[in-house]
Amino acid sequence: MKTKSVVFADLDGTFLNDKYDYKETKPIVKQLAALGGSIVFCSSKTRSEIEYYRKAVGINEPFIVENGAAVFIPKNYFPSSFDCTQTTCYDVITLGVSYQTLRQKLAEIKEKTTAKILGFGDMTLEELAYDTILPLNLAKLAQKREHDEPFRILEGNKSQIIKAIKHEGLQCIEGGRYFHLTGNTDKGKAIVVLKNLYNQMFGRVETFGVGDGPNDLPMLKVVDRAFFIRKKAGVNLRFKAWTDILHFMSKPTSAI
Repeated sequence: MKTKSVVFADLDGTFLNDKYDYKETKPIVKQLAALGGSIVFCSSKTRSEIEYYRKAVGINEPFIVENGAAVFIPKNYFPSSFDCTQTTCYDVITLGVSYQTLRQKLAEIKEKTTAKILGFGDMTLEELAYDTILPLNLAKLAQKREHDEPFRILEGNKSQIIKAIKHEGLQCIEGGRYFHLTGNTDKGKAIVVLKNLYNQMFGRVETFGVGDGPNDLPMLKVVDRAFFIRKKAGVNLRFKAWTDILHFMSKPTSAI
């Protein structure tokens, strides 16, 4: 039986460059598909954002949103049954808490710590676009959060804020540009759930992970082959991680 290859990939700074562009990596998608591999986006981005990039590069695989808070699986992708919420397009495995809960808890944490914290939910669309350097159409998609609140600490003690977050039974994840307030989730936990489904379907699965930030480390710990892209690595080293993955996948026998 041929080994199925699945690549779990962060978006910002990994599949996308610092201008949120994918022109250098788009050809990788076809090369992965030609080798029988699947690419699963695993990002802090929202469902709407990831759907935008999946459509742009022609991917119809499952994907993981908002730092592992939920797994979206296209309808009828896996033949076996599993616990999920069914929508028109997806079978959804929810692992995180609601965005409304996070916003409420963040307000309480601000009050308790007297910290000055700026979350995505505190900004207008124009302010968010300016802060993220996103065009308005993508900033609008970034606002459609369901399980994760990105934020900046403008004033206040970081350790005190993180302690207050833990006291609420939540966690603070450090991303490439923002801290993220989430439930007890991370990319690694979501990948384990998805890996189990792939194993049931294919029997033999080899997993790859590629990322560039602290929030990617849980992902890189649970895959068979991990690729970490250093900050400021530039297109050459970022592209090298992808070509290295293609090299491993193209071997005649890819043993786990």
